[in-house]
Amino acid sequence: MTKWVYRFGDGFADGSATDSALLGGKGANLAEMCSLGLPVPPGFTITTEVCSHYFSNGRAFPPDLKDEVAAALDRVGKETGRTFGSSDKSLLVSVRSGGRASMPGMMDTVLNLGLNDATVEAFARESGDERFAYDSYRRFIQMYSSVVLALDHESFEEILEDEKASLGVDLDTELTAANWRKLITRYKSLVQEELGKSFPQDPHEQLWGAVGAVFSSWMNPRAVTYRHLHNIPEEWGTAVNVQAMVFGNMGDTSATGVAFTRNPSTGENKLYGEFLVNAQGEDVVAGIRTPQNLTEEARIAAGSDRPSLEKIMPQAFDEFVRISDVLERHYRDMQDLEFTIESGKLWMLQARSGKRTAKAALKIASEMATEGLITPQEAICSIDPASLDQLLHPTIDPKAERKIIGSGLPASPGAATGEIVFSSDEAEEMKAAGRPSILVRIETSPEDIHGMHAAEGILTTRGGMTSHAAVVARGMGKPCVSGAANLRVDYQTETLIAMGRSFRKGDQITIDGSAGQVLEGVVAMLQPEMSGDFAAIMKWADEMRRMKVRTNAETITDAKTARSYGAEGIGLCRTEHMFFDTDRIIAMREMILADSESGRRVALAKLLPMQRADFAGLFEIMAGLPVTIRLLDPPLHEFLPKTAEEIAEVAEAMGVPAEKLRERTQQLHEFNPMLGHRGCRLAVSHPEIAEMQARAIIEAAIEAAEKAHAPVVPEIMVPLVGLRKELEFVKARIDAVAKEVMGEKGVEIEYLVGTMIELPRAAIRAHAIAEDAQFFSFGTNDLTQTTFGISRDDAGSFLEAYQKKGIIGQDPFVTLDQAGVGELIRMAAEKGRAVRPDIKLGICGEHGGDPASIRFCEDVGLDYVSCSPFRIPIARLAAAQASVKEK
Repeated sequence: MTKWVYRFGDGFADGSATDSALLGGKGANLAEMCSLGLPVPPGFTITTEVCSHYFSNGRAFPPDLKDEVAAALDRVGKETGRTFGSSDKSLLVSVRSGGRASMPGMMDTVLNLGLNDATVEAFARESGDERFAYDSYRRFIQMYSSVVLALDHESFEEILEDEKASLGVDLDTELTAANWRKLITRYKSLVQEELGKSFPQDPHEQLWGAVGAVFSSWMNPRAVTYRHLHNIPEEWGTAVNVQAMVFGNMGDTSATGVAFTRNPSTGENKLYGEFLVNAQGEDVVAGIRTPQNLTEEARIAAGSDRPSLEKIMPQAFDEFVRISDVLERHYRDMQDLEFTIESGKLWMLQARSGKRTAKAALKIASEMATEGLITPQEAICSIDPASLDQLLHPTIDPKAERKIIGSGLPASPGAATGEIVFSSDEAEEMKAAGRPSILVRIETSPEDIHGMHAAEGILTTRGGMTSHAAVVARGMGKPCVSGAANLRVDYQTETLIAMGRSFRKGDQITIDGSAGQVLEGVVAMLQPEMSGDFAAIMKWADEMRRMKVRTNAETITDAKTARSYGAEGIGLCRTEHMFFDTDRIIAMREMILADSESGRRVALAKLLPMQRADFAGLFEIMAGLPVTIRLLDPPLHEFLPKTAEEIAEVAEAMGVPAEKLRERTQQLHEFNPMLGHRGCRLAVSHPEIAEMQARAIIEAAIEAAEKAHAPVVPEIMVPLVGLRKELEFVKARIDAVAKEVMGEKGVEIEYLVGTMIELPRAAIRAHAIAEDAQFFSFGTNDLTQTTFGISRDDAGSFLEAYQKKGIIGQDPFVTLDQAGVGELIRMAAEKGRAVRPDIKLGICGEHGGDPASIRFCEDVGLDYVSCSPFRIPIARLAAAQASVKEK
């Protein structure tokens, strides 16, 4: 019989940290903390298998689940001396989600469940604090109504704000028990008006409503968006954790807080977090009240006059510090912790691997390895390669003038400039229009996930360092300033009021997430330098990886950038990209539009010195590292003149009538240019094109070698080969030109000729093609297009629907399709090596910078990956991880 419920509490647990797939991360870690003897309120976890059953059976629970839950509730009741549903010493519980992967704020929680009109009176008598009891009840009604009954949370907030205004108070803590009773009556009336039925009073009805709502929240829009952004499979599902309540809102000896064992922004080895006295957990993350610092050191650094936890509850603080150290050493990773102090007693509510910025991840990994807590291999594998993108964002130039219009908390590092928008939908619209934006909110909520993803940065006027905005922004690598209380946001007039001035939607502002500052207008930025912890981690990564990492580059700027990030050569130089400049495109158009070989040779003579100079520059920058140059592979439509002015300009340069040129343009029109007259087909039709490029490459290599007094070995790549005879034909022309140039110069140099495998036929016939090819470079952009029969430029219109409907897991143009395209690569690699054991194999499509695709490349045994310059650090780290895991 399937076990649906796993218990934990009083030093006992059915599960452990290794059961995260079944119990979710929260449930598995609650079980683990119990087994470690730490103070954890007793409870139980309903497994992720129930979630799968729930959605597979019309949102119905397994028939035997209720009996298991009832037995687990009885066990919790015995451990706490309480009874669920009893009007005397009633057991109150929390109901929380807990997926296998952390999804902060994306799913639903219900606290104080079990309260009703009868139990709240008993609860008030037992606690001796009527105000606390009714505060807990109003919180429960508000949370349950929003999460389970699907009523608007803001409707309840409006009632609360109206009540405070009528009493002339600002804080929730200023309301009395009588005030709360009145508010509860208004809350229940709202439920009755909206639903036509009263708020549920049966605790068991409440429990099953909450459990169903938490499971259902796995499929809410914000959770779906978050899973899509973070590649979390839908089939994982969530668990539900039911746990005895402990109360941080029982007065001045109670508190609740969130902490990280190390600073999640910087990685500094210091306890970092916030708490609130006389509050419950949602108060801290919701940003409704400004939290206090945990430590005296942090309080002083923040310039706060509000006491730290270390000062006002020293015994609980000391115990928390001890437990934090125990958990970090046990899990051997920085931990994200939630805790409650009830009447002076500390309770641990959560431990999980803490989300961190890339900067923090590098520092934490480096220092933990140096401390001996983890090995260098574990340090390398603890960092998400994709997160290194965060290190490549600009920072504000120290020399730039800062016109500060507001300040808040430095919630997520980095800097961004954009137009002010006040809603997430507007941020998405701006992103689609190619206009950077800053999302400005009073506070963010999980519903803002899509806007936060679309915006360049986030600014909130409420909330602390562990608020929703701060945590999500750090996870996304977005700059964020939170809690900028000196700013005022008016949604009605779409205005940001700062220092007596009004900034409207569309105005430009800059935020500095590292300093917590909001600046007027566009501010000069600097690119980051890769040093310190980054250098240490990259050094280990380079020592551990087998594959080389090259770059895709055809400009001097890109080549220099790539070298600064550690590129070990150029894996793809797309020569057609060198001709889009105004002074070159006319000559390129002349060559394409010429209707005779003699006409093409005239145009090619103009292009030759340009090409030679470009190649020589790349060879010099790469200083003996391999440089793979792809022969011209232009879809001709990209270069053809389109307007009458452009046609006239080229006609004048060629000395032909504009009308004749227009006719020639029409002759060259192709219905499907991506599968048309391009690649090696151009070189077969017009060998003089390949001859010019071969001459430019060999001459440039000789020139660069003479300057450097070191050999340069160019790799000449023939694109879009599907037939061995195509490569055989073009290679013969390259060899003839190379021999001719070396004869002219009186110099012998080594060079390689290979091909791009980007057609399924080339992969199938790789053994034949390898007879002439000295290397294969897998062009996975076109190989994916031709394998799927999908145009990359048009796929966006339907691939998202495929992903949402579970037909595909990932966009195959982002992460390599290992089952189809990957099999072709594996086949070609095996066939190529069988004929030519020393054949050099690499990948140069966009997949060369995708960590999951890089793991596949390691598995196949490719020699290198090649990617865009800014993804070089990601590829270096991902290649190291793949190598470590392969061993």
